[in-house]
Amino acid sequence: MVSRPGGARAVTRCDRLGLPPYSDMPDGLYRAYLTPSYASAQYALAEWMREAGMTVRLDSAANLIGRYDGLGDGPALLIGSHIDSVRDGGRYDGPLGIMLGIEAVAALHEAGRRLAYPIEVIAFGDEEGSRFPAAMLTSRAAAGTLDTDLAVIADPSGQSLADALKNYAAKLALPGVTLPPGNIGSFAAARRAPGSTLAYLEAHIEQGPVLEAEGLALGVVTAIAAQHRYAVTVRGQAGHAGTTSMSLRRDALAGAARMVLAAEALARGGAEGLVATVGRMEVLPGAANVVPGEVRFTVDVRAGDDATRDASAGAILDAFAVIARERGLALSSSLLQNLPASPCAPHLINMLDAAMQAEGFASRRLVSGAGHDAMIMAAHCPTAMLFIRCRNGISHNPAEHVEAADADAALRVMLAFMERLQNESAA
Repeated sequence: MVSRPGGARAVTRCDRLGLPPYSDMPDGLYRAYLTPSYASAQYALAEWMREAGMTVRLDSAANLIGRYDGLGDGPALLIGSHIDSVRDGGRYDGPLGIMLGIEAVAALHEAGRRLAYPIEVIAFGDEEGSRFPAAMLTSRAAAGTLDTDLAVIADPSGQSLADALKNYAAKLALPGVTLPPGNIGSFAAARRAPGSTLAYLEAHIEQGPVLEAEGLALGVVTAIAAQHRYAVTVRGQAGHAGTTSMSLRRDALAGAARMVLAAEALARGGAEGLVATVGRMEVLPGAANVVPGEVRFTVDVRAGDDATRDASAGAILDAFAVIARERGLALSSSLLQNLPASPCAPHLINMLDAAMQAEGFASRRLVSGAGHDAMIMAAHCPTAMLFIRCRNGISHNPAEHVEAADADAALRVMLAFMERLQNESAA
């Protein structure tokens, strides 16, 4: 089955949601969870879901869900991604996967077809953690894996998550959208029942340069990378820049610079898919005429499996310790974030590969270095991810761009995948 306007329409709708009232920034995109722009986006999505033949509801975590019944009432194929964005972000990171889910259902609806299983399209919120300090908040609610004390979560203005949900429910009145009676704001009630989901499929821009560099429109994700993030502090001795001789210096910044290069070298020489990044650094006291006495920085280490991540992170920290000893510096580190690798289901990977080949696309498998809602949903059901080429690999940036032809290619593969899933379910 081949879509007609589907891919181009999905991209156009993402572009539409990149402007006010779907953004809280006048000259860019910022759509945080449970804000006025978030509500406006849900209004638009609900209408597009209904046009595609779906019934629409909100769960108790304010996830928007469109349902297209199947010939049977067994477990549903869940297709989704997130509708929130980072500040001054791109238009396709998240929403494109939701739009393509809607288009897949629309193609079936226009053809008067229903598959053996129901299909649900879900728009998650706060995947980015750009409002509340708990990323992937509503997918964790759906998967039943919340391990955060929701009572103490508040946004930068001091508004609690509970109050934000309460206010949102009071003001939201989407035509034809049912609010769960008495449950809005009760995250535990958003948990999907065990066995209710056949599989989770997420289409997403690659957020990297591999597909474009290889001239490929699409790729199949094998796993979402394991991640360790550390806070590192290097302490030396602050001193006058003019009177502290080079031989006597304990320059914390010079030592930290060596550490940054050591992390880069170890990652470059490591396994395929291993990356290490120092993304933030603070130099103290931060004066032009003072030898730095303290440096604080972060290190983010990611790999396709936990063992590679753990070994590589350990090697990096060991290298830091050697540099610190050689330079007479004090070193401390603490683990800020520990995310295990989330492999996609092998049978679904193979099914996506077969769908790619059936639609005339070369198979390309790759690891996702970025986190996605799929890694959370893996605790609930088998997961699959399809990557879509984006220009220059740019994401989380207004320059984010996807070609309509690539989006349409993704839609064709998704539909072919859905047919194969139906055949497997019937076997």
